Amino acid sequence: MANSAQARKRARQAVKQRAHNASLRSTLRTAIKRVQKAIVAGDKTAAQSIFQQSVSEIDSIADKKIIHKNKAARHKSRLSAQIKALAA
Repeated sequence: MANSAQARKRARQAVKQRAHNASLRSTLRTAIKRVQKAIVAGDKTAAQSIFQQSVSEIDSIADKKIIHKNKAARHKSRLSAQIKALAA
């Protein structure tokens, strides 16, 4: 248990920040799943438009250091490759 006022405040802030970070991670996973769902459906144009929106969300979350920039790049690269593999 925190003994000083400063430690108590930091503990409160940590709980709040953890909840915010968890929310952003959830947003990231949802963005990725939306693209994958469009890919499974086989709709290339829909997948591309959803992918463009998701790239923005992924980059935003990586900029906030919720995930590493290389992990964000890996997700974007794999999703892009899956979209390109779809039949036109």
